[in-house]
Amino acid sequence: MHREAESQLSSDTDLEDPDGKNAKTGKGLAAKKGKKALGDKAKGGGAGRVTGPGWVNGHHQENGMENMTLFEVVKMGKSATQSVVDDWIEAYKHDRDTTLLDLINFFIQCSGCKGAVSGEMFRHMQNSEIIRKMTEEFDEDSGDYPLTLSGPQWKKFRINFCDFIAVLVRQCQYSIIYDEYMMDTIISLLTGLSDSQVRAFRHTSTLAAMKLMTALVNVALNLSINMDNTQRQYEAERNKVIAKRANDRLELLLQKRKELQENQDEIENMMNAIFKGVFVHRYRDAIAEIRAICIEEIGVWMKLYSDAFLNDSYLKYVGWTMHDKQGEVRLKCLTALQGLFYNRELCTRLELFTSRFKDRIVSMTLDKEYDVAVQAIKLLTLVLQSSDEVLTAEDCESVYHLVYSAHRPIAVAAGEFLFKKLFSHRGPEEEGLPRRGRQSLNGSLIKTTVFFFLESELHEHGAYLVDSLWECASELLKDWETMISLLLDEPMPGEEALNDRQETALVEIMLCAIRQACECHPPVGRGTGKRVLTAKEKKTQLDDRTRVTEMFAVALPLLLAKYCVDIDKVTNLLQIPKFFDLDIYTTGRLEKHLDALLRQIWEVVDKHTDTEVLEACSTTYHYLCNEEFTIFNRVDIARSQLLDELVDKFNRLLEDFLQEGEEPDEDDAYQVLSTIKKITTFHNAHDLTKWDLFTSNYRLLNTGLQNGDMPEQIVVHAMQCTHYIILWHLAKVSDGTSVKGDMVTLRKQMRAFCLMCQRYINTINNAVKEQAFTILCDLLLIFSHQIMSSGREQLESLVYSPDSSLQAELLNFILDHVFIDQDDDNSTDGQQDDEASKIEALHKRRNLLAAYCKLIVYNVVEINTGADIFKQYMRYYNDYGDIIKETMSKTRQIDKIQCAKTLILSLQRLFNEMLSELGFNFDRSSSAFCGIKELARRFSLTFGLDQLKTREAIAMLHKDGIEFAFKEPSPQGEGSPPLNLAFLDILSEFSSKLIRQDKRTVHMYLERFMTFQMALQREDCWLPLISYRNSLQAGADDDTMSVISGISSRGSTVRSKKSKPATASKRKLPEGEHCWCTLVEHLFYLPQQPILMMHSPHLTSTVLRDPKKMRPEDSFTATFTMPAEQHPHQPVPPHRRGSGLMEDDEEPIVEDVMMSSEDRLEDINEGMDFDTMDIDLPASKNRRERTELKPDYFDPSSIMDDSVGVFHFL
Repeated sequence: MHREAESQLSSDTDLEDPDGKNAKTGKGLAAKKGKKALGDKAKGGGAGRVTGPGWVNGHHQENGMENMTLFEVVKMGKSATQSVVDDWIEAYKHDRDTTLLDLINFFIQCSGCKGAVSGEMFRHMQNSEIIRKMTEEFDEDSGDYPLTLSGPQWKKFRINFCDFIAVLVRQCQYSIIYDEYMMDTIISLLTGLSDSQVRAFRHTSTLAAMKLMTALVNVALNLSINMDNTQRQYEAERNKVIAKRANDRLELLLQKRKELQENQDEIENMMNAIFKGVFVHRYRDAIAEIRAICIEEIGVWMKLYSDAFLNDSYLKYVGWTMHDKQGEVRLKCLTALQGLFYNRELCTRLELFTSRFKDRIVSMTLDKEYDVAVQAIKLLTLVLQSSDEVLTAEDCESVYHLVYSAHRPIAVAAGEFLFKKLFSHRGPEEEGLPRRGRQSLNGSLIKTTVFFFLESELHEHGAYLVDSLWECASELLKDWETMISLLLDEPMPGEEALNDRQETALVEIMLCAIRQACECHPPVGRGTGKRVLTAKEKKTQLDDRTRVTEMFAVALPLLLAKYCVDIDKVTNLLQIPKFFDLDIYTTGRLEKHLDALLRQIWEVVDKHTDTEVLEACSTTYHYLCNEEFTIFNRVDIARSQLLDELVDKFNRLLEDFLQEGEEPDEDDAYQVLSTIKKITTFHNAHDLTKWDLFTSNYRLLNTGLQNGDMPEQIVVHAMQCTHYIILWHLAKVSDGTSVKGDMVTLRKQMRAFCLMCQRYINTINNAVKEQAFTILCDLLLIFSHQIMSSGREQLESLVYSPDSSLQAELLNFILDHVFIDQDDDNSTDGQQDDEASKIEALHKRRNLLAAYCKLIVYNVVEINTGADIFKQYMRYYNDYGDIIKETMSKTRQIDKIQCAKTLILSLQRLFNEMLSELGFNFDRSSSAFCGIKELARRFSLTFGLDQLKTREAIAMLHKDGIEFAFKEPSPQGEGSPPLNLAFLDILSEFSSKLIRQDKRTVHMYLERFMTFQMALQREDCWLPLISYRNSLQAGADDDTMSVISGISSRGSTVRSKKSKPATASKRKLPEGEHCWCTLVEHLFYLPQQPILMMHSPHLTSTVLRDPKKMRPEDSFTATFTMPAEQHPHQPVPPHRRGSGLMEDDEEPIVEDVMMSSEDRLEDINEGMDFDTMDIDLPASKNRRERTELKPDYFDPSSIMDDSVGVFHFL
């Protein structure tokens, strides 16, 4: 017993037979290659078995109930893994064959296989035969297996599965794993399964083998420790003098060391078998998850047992796999390496690996997978901590710029790297410095931050830099006392002072740090939005805001006084008060500092004319003038005094400026401009209606029109100021705070100003015209019929609708100033070579187009005015494609039929332009004609797949197209095709959107315009008619009607002869579709009199026109009749073959989701109807380059792909 106790190793629990650990018959894995050594089997089959207390007939018994297999026990997870393993070990001691068979079936069942290995198979079949047999038992209908199933139960199963293997090896580590039976059999089975072509077997067995290997590594580590301890005990005993040396103890230690060495040899054999049989093959498996398992576990081995595994023979696998195509595998490589570099004792063994794979790790900081990039930066941070000499300056710079990344986790990781590199090293000369102030350590670190910010040359992203450093350097960034000292205090002797550029950067960083502390959320563009703060974070936020107020209430006036003339510094400093807690001015008795701040703001307004500075002053006054705080009266008085002075100065200067007979000099013009600019800026945020500025501004604008020599900036700001006057007046009228007569005054002022803007649109100066156009569009939208919505019917008298002349002027302005080439744009004053100027000019044109398109979308101008906009879709797709497409979508939601008529009108105008340029004998293969045809195809795709929904609109489109094609006779006389006949070739692009019944109806309508001779013509000039007729007749044999919701599920349309009733075998037409059929039939065949059309329940219109005011071309009489005098070649319409749309048709209707053969599949994304589904498509390259230029004009829902070519019409 003493000998057994000496050889016993430390363990949590050992339920094995103490004698069993020495009952070994040999070492190493049995060399059976798929055939298991059965050992001593129990005789008599199962009848003679003696089982353990927790295992009955191969099943786990719990509370006397025996019904669960080992797989079910682990799956349920109700029993502790330790007790399950203990019960299995006890059963194994009594009947190891049956119990081992249960373990084999456990692995089989964990793979999702429904089969089971029987005792007969176990005894007489090779492993490969067993695996082949089990492969046949898989469920072929499903590819799922336990490791891939979702849900909390299966996630827990994976954890329990791994725990079971680890606990099993740990509990068997003293004897059973050395019996050359259990481990040999399991390793042989898992090796065979891992080589299977069945993914479930391969995945499950690889995970089991890797976890088994990890458990064996722990056993080997314990053996190594025990061997070292035994060796030290032996050396200590042997070094004793002979008199005190215990020979029996030496023999015992020698025997123990021999046993430990034998056990370690066996464990090494097992690990070698797993590594060479499983890992070496599976670390490059086709399945990324299997590869990730291998890399994750080898990282664990190297960390646990670094003496054996942390060498280049194993590290090379991690290095190679860092080039894996799958992000999750690369991520496992990085996390494995992090565990190694975190331990500084191991870093010396990684020098060769680091030198070999450092470049790859640095490049992974730009990985397309954000998680991989984050972990790569964190790994480099650990490398940096281990040694400053490993990473070169170029390596560090590649990480530095990532602090400006839009992805916050990457930026935060890069910020930590930057902080460790630049701020964590303190020299001996920095010890003993004061904690705060200019001479403190923080003062030096803040200077370093400023230098880095300037060297990065991304000065507009100070907020990003602060946010990146916030988590690791918040205390430094919140040291505003030191920042103020660096700005206000004089430098000490020998200290280098900050230059102007550095001071500007420090002010910006200080402002960004204040904003971050008071708002507690990342800057715009980094992060999804504001998150809910914890109680601790809220307290920190309040404390920081109080500190900011107390500190800057005193320092801000001093800073403004020092930098009063510096535009950049003053603009940033004036944003600080909006983060103040204004109550502190009263509770802290800081009123004198408030007065000093107001005086400094007055000084800034007086000295500056820059728009940004004036807007900052206006915003500061607006924040301080809060009626909820006691300081309101004090600030309001100061604001009123400032505005009084500005208005008086403006009126005085204006009188002198507008003196008749005198030529205003430049100084007078500058004074007027600076004053009106200040008033306009303040009027944006403050109500100045009590100063009655409308008269002065209107007089100024009127004089500018009459004389024509008014400086453009004065006119621009006068317009903007007048615009604000009207809006503030409207706000008072809407709120009901106005007095009697204000409504009439507002109406007069608004209409007079709109007429003034209309006159200015026709002036020469581009800046003035663009300002007038933008303001006029805004006013027309604000004072449209929608002003009466939400219960504001009392504002009906303010509604202002543009007349036809104004609509024409607005449209002409868009055509002349928006749809131009870059080289033709003179708005940038000769700076076209500057890329920034081109982008700014494009931005301006996009805003002008959006302003007009909003008038179309909100039904302020006629929808058909959009025809001249829509026809530019292809030519200017790169610049305005998203705006035009969204406008088409919105107009279709308002009125589908009118939108369709507008689309066909745009094609007709392009066709007429082509005729006027090329003549009537043009070549239909010319680029101009092909461009129109391509545009028609694009228009067709925008109608989507739901043909029933757009049925009436498509029918009307074909009707207008046919009439246009036959409208003009041939200039060559009788026998020649009509002048516009080629338009039918363009119209055929929309034929695929017609359903079967409507194709037949449209074809009948086409025949009304055809003579008998036309039907017989086969010359090339008649090909458009032939092609169009064929596209309409194609539905008789191969209808490409799309599957539409609600109809396809109820059945197709009915085809019945008028002479005989429909039989029961034929499908009946749904009632809803019958209504559509009747409606489309009316569009083409009703008598020549006005009818009341049935609208789709989906159609919504924001304008109801008065029938009395309807133009002739809008009435159904004018639209649907074809006077004979307009078509001299038209025969008498043939007799209709039936009163309905349904004709004799015995062929089944084919419902398919394909377009016609002329529609290319790659453009299917543009065919989605906007009000039926939303499809997110990637933005084109050109759109990505101009992301910052495009505001969300009217919530665009879809964007065309960048594969669309741009065609320039001649």
